[in-house]
Amino acid sequence: MNVLLDIIRNKKTEITDRKKKFPLSRLEDMPAFKSKTRSLKDVLTYPEGPGIIAEFKRRSPSNPTINLHADILAVCKGYVQSGAVALSVLTDEKYFGGKPDDLLLVREAVQVPVLRKDFIVDEYQLYEARAFGADAVLLIAAALSPDRLKALVKLAHQLGLETVLEVHSREEWERYGDSEADVVGVNNRDLKTLKTDVRISIELAAHFPNEVVRISESGIRDVATAVDLFGRGYCGFLIGEFFMEQPDPAFACGNFIKAMKNQQHVA
Repeated sequence: MNVLLDIIRNKKTEITDRKKKFPLSRLEDMPAFKSKTRSLKDVLTYPEGPGIIAEFKRRSPSNPTINLHADILAVCKGYVQSGAVALSVLTDEKYFGGKPDDLLLVREAVQVPVLRKDFIVDEYQLYEARAFGADAVLLIAAALSPDRLKALVKLAHQLGLETVLEVHSREEWERYGDSEADVVGVNNRDLKTLKTDVRISIELAAHFPNEVVRISESGIRDVATAVDLFGRGYCGFLIGEFFMEQPDPAFACGNFIKAMKNQQHVA
């Protein structure tokens, strides 16, 4: 089983259809395309401690019924009010139940950076991310060659977008680490098998230079793990499924942040 390959195959077909519906000229005319972006990197490097990037996720290949009927605006506004420093919005429709329009809704409702979480393999998606209000985009090492990744990072920067380089192993970091991405995200989920293991972030921690702004993604479900990873150099955590499966995602996010600060203070 290789879920990532299936998603990318579908993504390329989806991109072809979206190019017809939203040609570049139309994207460039959208108001958000020229709006000022907010820095994800900056909010992750505040001295107060680790930041939470709270994610809105309806479903996923590993969990098709996380929270299918959640109100995106209520959840995302609640996340921000609860202390999240940034938001992550899934825009893949077939596998995650999202869409680019979700970005526009969230962007207009909050003042924190918004990350477009998707499987980006084409320059078009960067123009689309800018037009629909994203401040940053996720670029997955496993889905791109090193040269392709560098080209996408360069174009993203030209468009005013920051980039999060997602890696899953030491080998990926060594191959893709010179891409000039703004933030590195260590994904604890194997995108081929969908299994999660937070030890991936622990094992990779020692291999990053001090100046690399890094976050840990996926599988973080308890405060003790976050505090431990913060002590190992991670400055933020992308958490979605754990919050979204709770009756009140924003309340769960707020409790997590409060507990994390308390444990950090005690430590």
